[in-house]
Amino acid sequence: MNGQGAQRAVVLASGGLDSTVAAAVARRDGYDLHLLTVAYRQRHAVEIERAGQVAAALGVRGHLVIDVDLQAIGGSALTGELPVPKNRSEAERGRDIPITYVPGRNLIFLSLAAAHAEVLDAPVIYFGANVLDYSGYPDCRPEFIQAFEAVVRAGTKAGVEGRGIEVRAPLLALTKAEIVRLGMSLNVPFHLTHSCYDPVGMVACGQCDSCRIRQRGFSEAGVVDPIPYAVG
Repeated sequence: MNGQGAQRAVVLASGGLDSTVAAAVARRDGYDLHLLTVAYRQRHAVEIERAGQVAAALGVRGHLVIDVDLQAIGGSALTGELPVPKNRSEAERGRDIPITYVPGRNLIFLSLAAAHAEVLDAPVIYFGANVLDYSGYPDCRPEFIQAFEAVVRAGTKAGVEGRGIEVRAPLLALTKAEIVRLGMSLNVPFHLTHSCYDPVGMVACGQCDSCRIRQRGFSEAGVVDPIPYAVG
């Protein structure tokens, strides 16, 4: 845990691999961590519990869980009854924006994080977006992050007073294997993380896009993935 004089950082924490590595990077950078998890009625709600376990393992200063009902809006396999795609190839994953895209999710999450950061007087938000493995998601691109920072500068008290809030996405251009290696170097508790979109109880399915990307990342990094899978 960092000293009392350290600056604060808000970290969007889903309980997944990428957001946990991003939190570890923020800790490495010397910030006191304030994790923010959004319970948006996602079908893989087990990740909320995992986020709490990650927060405890990292020794964070605070962990806020906010309820937002994105199921009421729908439009995604993660918040409705639409089937989660399984066993898709890399070519299929890169073809178009997948049905697992949640309309407005990162815009909403970052807005909540910016509000939390403003209250905490935190100058930075850490965000585990990755443009390489999730190139189909428009809200994981650098132009989205830059545009959001501009909105915060224009539309918040902190921004108007010249104390803008920076959004850092340290994993943005890394492959999943590079993210795994970075996490290993920072002693990330990978065994606590959850990445699956359609878990079987508490166990990752092993067949959805997120599971397959995670499995490939660990394999290419030469590291054993410590979580169990229902298949594979």
